[in-house]
Formats: sequence, structure tokens, C-alpha cells
Amino acid sequence: MASQLHSKWKRTFSLIAVAPFCVMMIGGLTSTNWAVALDSTVTFAFWGDPAEQAAYERVVTEFETANPGIDIKTDYTPGQGDYLKKLATSFAGGNAPDLFLINYRTFGQYAATDALQPIDSYLQGSTTIKDDDYYEVALDAFRFDDIEQTCMPQNISSLVVYYNEDLFNANGVTLPTDDWTFSDFEAAAKALTRDTDGDGAIDTYGLGVEQSLYRASAFVWANDGELVDNVANPTTLTLDRPEAVEALTWFQHLGASGIQVVPSEVEAQAEDDEARFMRGGSGMFLQSRRAVPTLREIDGFAWNVAPLPTGKERATVLHSDAFCMSASAQEKDAAWAFTEFAVGEAGQTILVETGRVVPSLMRIAESDAFLNPVVDEVALLPANNQVFLDNIQYLHRLPNISTWLEVEDIFNAKFERIFYDKIDILSLVAETTEATLPIFERAATD
Repeated sequence: MASQLHSKWKRTFSLIAVAPFCVMMIGGLTSTNWAVALDSTVTFAFWGDPAEQAAYERVVTEFETANPGIDIKTDYTPGQGDYLKKLATSFAGGNAPDLFLINYRTFGQYAATDALQPIDSYLQGSTTIKDDDYYEVALDAFRFDDIEQTCMPQNISSLVVYYNEDLFNANGVTLPTDDWTFSDFEAAAKALTRDTDGDGAIDTYGLGVEQSLYRASAFVWANDGELVDNVANPTTLTLDRPEAVEALTWFQHLGASGIQVVPSEVEAQAEDDEARFMRGGSGMFLQSRRAVPTLREIDGFAWNVAPLPTGKERATVLHSDAFCMSASAQEKDAAWAFTEFAVGEAGQTILVETGRVVPSLMRIAESDAFLNPVVDEVALLPANNQVFLDNIQYLHRLPNISTWLEVEDIFNAKFERIFYDKIDILSLVAETTEATLPIFERAATD
């Protein structure tokens, strides 16, 4: 299907000699062969916090300055949930943006319906970027049907442990290390869960973590389990296997039926995990790189990042977004020109300054711009940015089939109460496995 789409939209990238006034080689792209029409307009949709918005707007401005023949019209939405709904509506209404950002777990629904322009031929023909310059696991996540490059990844994060260094030290808890274990992690969470004023109520919790398959998946892999039978072409969940059941049971153990190191349901509804961590109400918080810009606003304590604890093996889950081009885009060469710039050295350098992204471009990820950022001679937190690069070899990805988010939704509908109710893991897994079988089958026919 992806190869058919590729053939359908294959283009001739040479200049059209019979109409030299219609196209030009855009300034700043003179080493490429893309034919770009004069006064091209490209619509670009994205989401993020205000720092991300400012960064993308800066990428657009610098690109337009270097390429005056291309106008990038931005369409910004603050929240990811609202953004995805807006994106789905735009595709359904035949008004899709030319270019847009999306997570690898989500883009399959558009690739499966021939709504995306594969960029493999563009990437292979580029003289400014090449696939060998990018982390393979991020590239692979955006190959629909495992055939060719569908979208171009701009970041490669992992799930990590953000921790309150001052709170660890104040309670005499050993700081996390690169080789800490499930037992170390659990002991730290218990030691940090405290009633500090003696009124019988917990004031600081050891941990904040979302009850979702996206968060629990890393612990399943770390326990030598698997989520599905084949990540490239899954047909069923495999969470009923002993290794996965053991990991999910351990995850459940963090809540009310176990060691109670996470907030109660009432507290969780009143305050989200990030806000609680920022005010010092929890010692650890699990999230991807996206938390960094917000956490840099903390001025009351020192914080850092550590890898997830190691079980039978070390594992974490991929978080990655990419620039995807709509098949309906009228100016595909111009859209690719902007993509080249955004994922190239100039664009990645701008985006890394937000603190939000672990660049997919290896030379920027391995530079001081990411590893040792400094503003006004002050080093920015976290100090241990290296952990994100060290984690790359331990990354696992979730499926990118067209119906994957539906699978997650069915699982999460039951799993979201794992910390509050006495839920039987085997029953939960059996029910969700059966309920998702038709969804996997539907993906196989897309």
C-alpha cells in the first residue's frame, strides 16, 4: 500500500525548461534538486507549549528568510488532544494541512488511507540531509507497513524518571543511578512517601505516573515480556504471558492495593502529576523529554533525570514525533524543503533550545547544545541529559498500525483504575485481549 502511494505521487524533480518563470531554485537550497514554484504556500500544523510554539515560529521565520519564495502558514493548537481532534476533522473534511507534526503511534490511521505522501524518494534524493544522520529507531517508527519512509522524525525521546534531588537528600535516600533496580525504585518511592506534619495525611508521595499502556509498557519489556506478537504486524496483545502479567501486577502494586506510593484518586483528580512534582509534592515523576521546558520553571529545588529501573533487562519506550506531508498538498516540493530545514542542523538547533526535544539528528543530539545547554552562563537543568542518549539502545516502540490508538483506549479504559480498585490483572488482560482482536483484524485489511 505504501509503495502504491509512493508510485502514485512520484514526482519529477528537475526544473521545467518550457516554463522557467514558474519555478526557481529557492535561496538556501541551491544544493538540492527540488523544483519549487514561485510564491509557494505551505500550511503547517503543530501543537505544544508556548516555548515550542515560539521555537517553531522561529524555524519558520528563519526558513522564510533564507527561502523568500515559500510562505509557511502556521496552524498552532496548544493541547495535543485538541490538536488530534482538529487534525482528524481537517482530513475528514478534505482540508488537511500540507505538513503536520504527529506521534508515531498516531500517524498510521492516515498512512493506511493513502492520505500521506511518503518522503522516501525525497530523503534519498536530498543533498542536505541523509538517513544515516538520524537515529534508526526513530526512522523505523515512521515507516508504515515497514516498507518506506513515510514521515521524517524530528525527535527521539524516552520515558525517564524525573526526581527531586533535594527531597532525596533530605530523606537520606540514595540518588538514582544508571543501574538501579525495580527494588531500588520501589524502596525510594516508599521512603519518599511521607506524612511530614504528623496529621495522618500523606504530604509527599514517592511517585507520579499515568495509569496507561504507554507508561506500563516499559516495565513489561524490562521484565522480558511483550505487548504484542509482532510489533510491525501485530495480530493480538500478548499481555497474558507470565512476564507481562508479573510486570503489570508490580505496576498495580504501586497503588492502593499495594505500597501506596502514588496519590489517591481524589488527589489525582485535584492535581496532575507534573504540577504535584513541581511544587515538591512528589519525589519522582515519569514522563518523556516533553516535561523539561515546564520543569525549568522550578526555582525551589534541584531536580534531575534518571533511566527507568532495570528488571531482567533495561528497557524504555520510544516517544517520537515527525513531520508528515499530506498527499493532498499542492506544493509538495516546498513542503519537503521546509521539512529538510526543520530536521536539518539549523532547525534542530533552534528546537533543541526549547529543552523539549531530544534531536533526531545525531550530531545535534550529541552536541553541547543538547548535552550542556547554558543561558547567560547558567547551566540549564537537567544535568544528566546524557541519559536520553544512553537510553536509545534500550528503546522499544509501540505498533504504528492504523488502529493502534483504539487498542490503547480499550486497555486504558480498564487500566486507568489500577491504582484505586482491586482489579484482577488476568481478567483485565483477558477481556482487553478479546475486545481488541477485531481491531487488530481491521488494521490488517487497511
